[in-house]
Amino acid sequence: MTATNPVENLQALIRCPSVTPAEGGALTALQAMLEPMGFVVSRVTASEENTPDIENLYARVGTSGPHLMFAGHTDVVPIGDEAAWSHPPFAAEIADGVLYGRGAVDMKGGIACFVAALARSIEEKGAPKGSISLLITGDEEGPAINGTIKLLKWAAEKGEHWDACLVGEPTNPDQLGDMIKIGRRGSLSGTITVHGVQGHAAYPHLADNPVRGIIRLAEALMNPPFDHGTDNFQPSNLEVTTIDVGNPATNVIPAKATARFNIRFNDVWTAETLQAEIIRRLNAAAADTTLRPARQPLKYDIVWSERPSHVFLTRNEALISSLSDAVEQVTGQTPQLSTTGGTSDARYIKDYCPVVEFGLVGQTMHMVDERVAVEDLETLTRIYQTFIEQWFANADA
Repeated sequence: MTATNPVENLQALIRCPSVTPAEGGALTALQAMLEPMGFVVSRVTASEENTPDIENLYARVGTSGPHLMFAGHTDVVPIGDEAAWSHPPFAAEIADGVLYGRGAVDMKGGIACFVAALARSIEEKGAPKGSISLLITGDEEGPAINGTIKLLKWAAEKGEHWDACLVGEPTNPDQLGDMIKIGRRGSLSGTITVHGVQGHAAYPHLADNPVRGIIRLAEALMNPPFDHGTDNFQPSNLEVTTIDVGNPATNVIPAKATARFNIRFNDVWTAETLQAEIIRRLNAAAADTTLRPARQPLKYDIVWSERPSHVFLTRNEALISSLSDAVEQVTGQTPQLSTTGGTSDARYIKDYCPVVEFGLVGQTMHMVDERVAVEDLETLTRIYQTFIEQWFANADA
């Protein structure tokens, strides 16, 4: 195997069953690709109470600036029903020009292409005038506690400093060249519990049905809209994801009801101002007795998720233009600069340096028969190589 071949790189990575939290051999395979190119590789295991230990990898070639980081993850989600796969999920088989396997697009494919791009660039033009590092976690698909956030801190404490970062997540919705992510919405979750009085459904005056209250609170969270979007972000959106009472009986009014929600928010808000707005809405709704006539304001509790994700937007034009120009040169397309989608580990990296995201087409990520066109692997490798060379040229200018 030569590291210049993205298909062989990806096959080697897919054949390592690195379902979170297992390393599965994927970081060892990556280390074997990087060390012949002169990378100094560190394997960092992070731990925290009540969470599985996670093995991560940090590799760097070069000792001076400018310093470009590539970030990603080798852990993958479970395969689901293996019998439903048309090709074994860890065999990395190719059929009709398509490579099948768990992690093919999310995101071992991005790593395989970046390594191939590096190998080609070094082979053709020598090492860059600066440094390149890879920050690879095994905990992106899991709780994300012992992964990127701790690896960044470990590296920074050792004196590492980065000028820019590319995350290789699958950002393209339909074809390569569609979309670069230049920011991400924030994410905030919470659980609301409404306390009522249990009783017989035939004697509602002796009880206080919390379902009536939770419906009113849920409605207040979803309407009116929190905002109408901004120049760079779509409107903030809250979804109530569960309403539960744990009540199997149809003739019993339950004692309590809970609702869980998640809101993806734009740069109109911070996590703190959004929490304040949600509390304002809940307090107003709790005092509304429309569904509970002749009752006192309902009683509720709210518990926030421990680690909200903060909204961010990258404004580093040198980084964005280097990547946009590379995409356009290779594909002929002008990529959309977007902040759509969920969260990624870019939310941690943005605290250390400007960060953008670009990778494969994400249509099959997390699905049975996750797959990537072999042709796309070659195209992405060419985009990454062009980007690397242009970014360093712009940084030296």
